Amino acid sequence: MLFDTHVHFDLLTDADGAIARAFDGGVGSMVAVGGSQCGNKVAVEIAGKYQGRILAAVGFDREHASVKIDFEAFETFARENRVCAIGEVGLDYHYHPETAVVQKELLGRMFRIAKILNLPVIIHSREADADTLEILTKNSGIRGVVHCFTGDWNFAEKLVALGFYISFSGILTFQNAVQVREAARAVPDDRLLIETDTPYLAPVPCRGKKNEPAYVKHVAGVLANVRGLSPERITEITTLNAERLFGI
Repeated sequence: MLFDTHVHFDLLTDADGAIARAFDGGVGSMVAVGGSQCGNKVAVEIAGKYQGRILAAVGFDREHASVKIDFEAFETFARENRVCAIGEVGLDYHYHPETAVVQKELLGRMFRIAKILNLPVIIHSREADADTLEILTKNSGIRGVVHCFTGDWNFAEKLVALGFYISFSGILTFQNAVQVREAARAVPDDRLLIETDTPYLAPVPCRGKKNEPAYVKHVAGVLANVRGLSPERITEITTLNAERLFGI
């Protein structure tokens, strides 16, 4: 069964319908990802409703870098709700270059909570590769995944050396994503994950539609083709990796 490691259910109008279609389409497990107060709440609610098949990740992403956050309350919330990861967190200098300093400060706070709770992190990194690597290098003991990977093999190789997983999304299927497919070809088997990043980045052949977890099969198919493996083997590899990372 496929494992979609990154879904924003709070941004779907019919989460239950998307979940049903995913289960019917061969998706066995998912991670409901937060990143905001609302997103965190919905992720935990969905995980509670579909216990055993959907897990929750909670955190505060880069868009909250300048927002006052009660970190003590957040830590308590994360501790009490059987959360599998801290996320989505990270850096984005494409949309928010002016908040780079406070983004890094927030990411550091999220890392500290992840260490206290002994949880992996789900990291967003866009046009911030150097700073992402610097912060990860300074935070020994942090483990997790860089989701929706958009970089090249040089970046991926350094992340793998730090023990991180690399998750590929629908971007892998885009015609112009040559360097992403090159990276996907080179990442070791035991560091591979797949995701949809629902509702964003619907893969080919679903471009123009709102993304949903059922479409992760298209990401798996392209990844299998890139690596010269069967879809069944890619499914096995990525599902086992997700189970290992998220403690299933």
